[in-house]
Amino acid sequence: MAGAETVTAPVVAAVEAYIAMRHGLGYRSVTQDRSLRAFARHLDSAGHDGPIPLEATLGWTTASTSTDPCNPARRLATVRGFLRHLAALDGATEVPASDLLGSTGHRKPPHVYTDGEIADLLDAAAGLDPAGGLRPLCYVTLFALLACTGLRISEALALSYGDVDLDAGVITVRAGKRGLTRLVPLHSSALKPLGDYLAERIRLFGTPASADAFFRTEASERISYSTAHHAFSVARRRLGWDATGRTRAPRIHDLRHRMVVRRIQTWHAEGVKVDTQIAALATYLGHIEVRDVYWYLSAVPELMAIVAERFGAFSGNEGLVRP
Repeated sequence: MAGAETVTAPVVAAVEAYIAMRHGLGYRSVTQDRSLRAFARHLDSAGHDGPIPLEATLGWTTASTSTDPCNPARRLATVRGFLRHLAALDGATEVPASDLLGSTGHRKPPHVYTDGEIADLLDAAAGLDPAGGLRPLCYVTLFALLACTGLRISEALALSYGDVDLDAGVITVRAGKRGLTRLVPLHSSALKPLGDYLAERIRLFGTPASADAFFRTEASERISYSTAHHAFSVARRRLGWDATGRTRAPRIHDLRHRMVVRRIQTWHAEGVKVDTQIAALATYLGHIEVRDVYWYLSAVPELMAIVAERFGAFSGNEGLVRP
């Protein structure tokens, strides 16, 4: 009876209870939460009450204004877990088949920055306004940190002054995927640039409190994602970077991909058994599933050569396989 009361409440309330349950289990996704709430608002605005029929779900999933043909399938995949949850409570909510609207699409191969492109990006960031100000130094430091550690941009922007221990050479990431916290050791080469940025920040604004943002500019005490993306877009536009001749137009997130690809390539060149190090790399990156790292081996052309060479060695046909 208590379950029935939960289901017949407004859908927004049911979605909030579902999201709270997932968060309590350690599952966090801002994008998924946003979509679930949009789904609930759609149904409530239509006056829906009771178990959710298939027609109501499809009405929302297919109403997307996106030109991506796979978008309805992705929207359906997002709400299926919630629908399964309701179906377990009321026995009447209809759960669509996972492939009802076709494929959700495949992840596009990332752009893998060359060393020259990284240098060009940092030079462009150094040229941001105001000349000689904290803002260009902040973005040079931020982009360089992403490239050498593989931090997600959201994780880097969420760093507080107390999270960056340059004496120990360790960053504490508290805004990891699904709310997980992890320690990220820094290479010695990263310590001086971080220290130089911090010294200038302190010179201009004084020593931060432990909870203050590590990255800031003259205009922003804590940089938002949209602000960082704008700065990156300005630098990219000045460099003339687009998708021409690349797998895709370079993005901030591709700095993370670049770190992963270069690390695996370096291990391979040094004769390290890559498969024995994947779990450690996944932990360093804050991946929930080790398979997220293995994805690179099948999606990135630079790493397919390693797979081909390893397979050739395994099959005894080294002469037939070229990296």
